[in-house]
Amino acid sequence: MSRITIPDVTSATGATADIYARVKKISGNRVPNTYAALGYLVPASLGAVLDAQGTLNSGGLSRQEHEIIKLLVSEKTGCDVCVAAHSFVGKLVGLPVDVLRAVRAEQPTGDAKRDALVRFVSHLHTTRGTISDDEFNAIRAAGYTDAQLAEIALTMALGIFTNTFNRINGTDVDFPAVE
Repeated sequence: MSRITIPDVTSATGATADIYARVKKISGNRVPNTYAALGYLVPASLGAVLDAQGTLNSGGLSRQEHEIIKLLVSEKTGCDVCVAAHSFVGKLVGLPVDVLRAVRAEQPTGDAKRDALVRFVSHLHTTRGTISDDEFNAIRAAGYTDAQLAEIALTMALGIFTNTFNRINGTDVDFPAVE
């Protein structure tokens, strides 16, 4: 059970009600538990997340690539809420269940560019310091541009933010069980 108690989203007022309305427009008239808590506690932080995601949605990475990054980061961070969320959204954007499983296990997915992305994100998530020229050259050779590398970093940062908050809060999982 979530550690931080928040009022029912229907009773929200002011900045919290405004940010919940934005979330509902994006997510089909629902406010996922993570967003409900962030919107209640620090509405501007949720606004920043939504703004950043909007920027990414108009960038050079596909929705599938965003979900792969978020799913892998969530798996490596140990956030069960985000693993469930990004498995669910991953299916919505066309990623087959077997690919989602392979990404979580860091196994080959059958797509060289996607596998290069998984290796790169995993390496960034689990190492410290500046990456080697070999790592940089490998992701560039897979077809990722400089702008997409910046988008990868931002996507990872958004994932780590929500993962960390959910781990602190013990946020209740409100997405279907992971297959």
